[in-house]
Amino acid sequence: MSAVSDLPVQRGAGLATRAAAVLRANGVGSMTRAAPALYPHQWSWDAAFVSVGLAHLDPVRACAELDSLFRGQWRTGMLPHVVFDPDEHDYFPGPERWGCTEVTDDAPRAPRTSGICQPAVHALAVERIVAIAGRQGPAAAHVRAWLPGAYRRLLAWHRYLVRARDPGCTGLLSIHHGWESGMDNSPRWDGPHSRVAVAPGLPPYRRRDTRVVRDVTQRPTRLEYDRFLTGVEELRRAGYDDARIRATGSFLVTDVFASAVLAAASDALAGIARSLGAGEVAELEEHAERFRAGVAGSVDAGLGLALDTDLRTGEPLRAETVAGFAPLLCGGLDAAAERDMVALLRSERWTGHPGLRHAVLPSTGPASPDFRPRAYWRGPSWPVVDWFVVWMLERRGRADVAGPLRRAALDQLAEGSFAEYYEPFTGEPLGSAHQSWTAAAALDLLLR
Repeated sequence: MSAVSDLPVQRGAGLATRAAAVLRANGVGSMTRAAPALYPHQWSWDAAFVSVGLAHLDPVRACAELDSLFRGQWRTGMLPHVVFDPDEHDYFPGPERWGCTEVTDDAPRAPRTSGICQPAVHALAVERIVAIAGRQGPAAAHVRAWLPGAYRRLLAWHRYLVRARDPGCTGLLSIHHGWESGMDNSPRWDGPHSRVAVAPGLPPYRRRDTRVVRDVTQRPTRLEYDRFLTGVEELRRAGYDDARIRATGSFLVTDVFASAVLAAASDALAGIARSLGAGEVAELEEHAERFRAGVAGSVDAGLGLALDTDLRTGEPLRAETVAGFAPLLCGGLDAAAERDMVALLRSERWTGHPGLRHAVLPSTGPASPDFRPRAYWRGPSWPVVDWFVVWMLERRGRADVAGPLRRAALDQLAEGSFAEYYEPFTGEPLGSAHQSWTAAAALDLLLR
């Protein structure tokens, strides 16, 4: 492997070495902790991103990472957002709070899991693992032998999302909890969350995040967390049944970012199906086109961004967040509309803002009244998001847009803490250090 970043060669090599050390240190058997102190289990989209970083080190280990995650797949095909390490008992909310096996036969008894999902980046990760392994000789044979089983699990996962989360064939996935978006307390969800009435007598809890990250301004507030846990109680009472939740849940929204991910991932899975001679190519291509069109149709002319919709009120959720650039991940806009969105991305409202330490994407637009530079998904920049946007732009042949963002992302990462997220004006690392998916981002941005 060789470093091909715009960092000086010695500096880039040093960053890659430190990133590899983080992934190795966070490994526990065949899984990787999302972060050593704060997140001791395996998170769904974290694991997919981590597997790409691992592929640069050992493609066989990358396959094992995804195998570990998919051991938690539900009978419905859903891939849960957390697969719990049975040897770790101090995380909240743990498997007892979710209570999945107590209320549904769809959840596996071992390993124990949460009852919700996250964006379906996994087929994209598999596509990338196959490409990386193909350049590494002996590992390629292992990955080829592993691929058919991985494909079957991915197909069940995609079919679950298409069937259960877009029953009306709108081309937009619905989510049942802010945690399903991966962007927990984003301003995207302020309206829907405000209508979640905190459950009276909500069982007491002790958060791990505010014990590890002592600056509470960096984490969701107590009220936000109470609402998250009220959502968990609602889902549990509904037996994690998608139809019941759709009828009764307080929080029900479309998610343009997750929909764009599914469109791109369906393209990737169709390519895998074609390579295996599988019969589902046309089905997967139809899924990709459906969700690509749904995302493109959600762009708001005034803001120039794709918007989610509150399915309880029918109202668009007018927030200026990084999720609004979803069409750039999957395509679907005409040439003029894509030019306009790229211009917005580069403008002073976003990466061209003069106050930014690095020209990367804040989670919320710096000119938005919702912007909070230290508050989790309400302003900080997330290296994993910058990497994913770069990756998807390059995949679509938009190296002209990806290149400057890639260079800025590497400049941000060069300080070497592999933080969960960063203060966008000062560059201060925030959240947990040695975050696995941040290390994976560094490796994949550096090593081609």
